[in-house]
Amino acid sequence: MRRRERYLSEGPAAFGDAELLALLLETGAANRTALAIAADLLERNGGLCGLLRAEPRSAIDVPGVGAARAVRVHAALELGRRARAAGALERPITSSAEAYELMAPRLQGLAQEELHALFLDRRHRPLAHRSLTRGSDSLTVVDPRQVFRVAVGVGAWGVVLAHNHPSGDPTPSPQDHDVTDRMAAAGRVLGIPLLDHLVVGRNAWSAIGAGVGGP
Repeated sequence: MRRRERYLSEGPAAFGDAELLALLLETGAANRTALAIAADLLERNGGLCGLLRAEPRSAIDVPGVGAARAVRVHAALELGRRARAAGALERPITSSAEAYELMAPRLQGLAQEELHALFLDRRHRPLAHRSLTRGSDSLTVVDPRQVFRVAVGVGAWGVVLAHNHPSGDPTPSPQDHDVTDRMAAAGRVLGIPLLDHLVVGRNAWSAIGAGVGGP
């Protein structure tokens, strides 16, 4: 049975990562099967998590991929990442764990540090998500006005911050605590509380502060 017919009859759970990638590639190239090319893509990037954080151009170097296929694979992975985040935006955020579930797909595996903000209404339903800064020194340049200007604009009742540690270790640094203190102080002045600040690692996270409370 061909791979596409198997997918229709058995569903995605019956397929490994390489087989799913082979479906995206569709056909082989350069005397290699689609499955062999897919397996090579995964091996060179350290598995699916590595492929998720890889730049699209890095896949072009894999024999049999090329620019068109590299873009197709990267776009499909990005759609999956966005779909997971979009689904999480539909329900209230009542705990640090739920905030992590929503923010992690956007932050895990990034090569650079990024600071994101999630803006909630009075019932803790997400109103908006914004990427605020990017770079190894992102937290040193963040200005509370960047955060609360958006909060006022979308009519947010509270804010959740999250940033990643590219090292994979989610242990908060002194700088992380300092940023949290500055943001919380600014929020108190404006009457828009900082509800939480998450540090996202490879497969773990930590929260600075009391954590997101219920509605």
